[in-house]
Amino acid sequence: MDLADYLQHQSERVNAALNRWVPPESAEPEIIHRAMRYSLFAGGKRLRPILAMAAAEAIHPACTGIEDAACALEMIHTYSLIHDDLPSLDNDDLRRGRPTNHKVFGEAMAILAGDALLTLAFEVLASLPHCPEDRGIRILNEVARSSGTIGGMIAGQVHDLQGEGKSPDTTLLEKIHRAKTGALLRASVRLGALYAGASDTQYESLSRYGEHIGLAFQIVDDLLDIEQSSEQLGKTAGKDAAQKKITFPAVYGVDPSRRMAEAQLAAALESLRPFGESAHWLAEIARLIVRRKT
Repeated sequence: MDLADYLQHQSERVNAALNRWVPPESAEPEIIHRAMRYSLFAGGKRLRPILAMAAAEAIHPACTGIEDAACALEMIHTYSLIHDDLPSLDNDDLRRGRPTNHKVFGEAMAILAGDALLTLAFEVLASLPHCPEDRGIRILNEVARSSGTIGGMIAGQVHDLQGEGKSPDTTLLEKIHRAKTGALLRASVRLGALYAGASDTQYESLSRYGEHIGLAFQIVDDLLDIEQSSEQLGKTAGKDAAQKKITFPAVYGVDPSRRMAEAQLAAALESLRPFGESAHWLAEIARLIVRRKT
């Protein structure tokens, strides 16, 4: 099996889990379930749940029910995208190659769809039949913190908003991206480790891997925003520059940013050395994150 086949197989597992958990469009009130499913099943790489599943596999090859825990990450990620695209935030018209949620369902319903996905994610995480209670509590805590205001995703979004129009600043750049994107990517790896019963040493190694790929992902995302077209990205290209956001190319330049991404990749792969071949897919995903074109 090559990486493309692996990602396709894992995406299908995630999509099946999402389909089980998210109410059908016919369930009342129908419009909110249509709005939730519109964004949730619009495509996307399913990177966060796949990372969780690959991390669990690195600890234990067969973790029953990991796809249910992992799919909650996709719900949280999609909620953040719906809200990010709103006029009051990034004001974007395109996401995953189609009109953004608020363009189809209106602002109020888009806000509620994001709220509903976030709420459902925690219902899922609190209802994992194959996860021991102590691990489940740690998973809930990790995912909640990584989504919140102390070094989590919302903190990163706040720093991002406050940084618009300001002079490029390395300290603010670090705050934005370690929190806005990196925190949930790291939490994805940690979720898989916790679910599979990782030892403290294994957990720390996978946490370091998560830190490095989280930063690498955002560096590459910043580069793609200026190098690729909207059609290639499936979202509006050039938005960072237009909104005068603080990005890695703005602070460091294009070529240094690319070298930084490669350095983060090397550090991520080094973190996986203790796992040997059991971390094969984590290593392949790290390479994909840095060398991707979309």
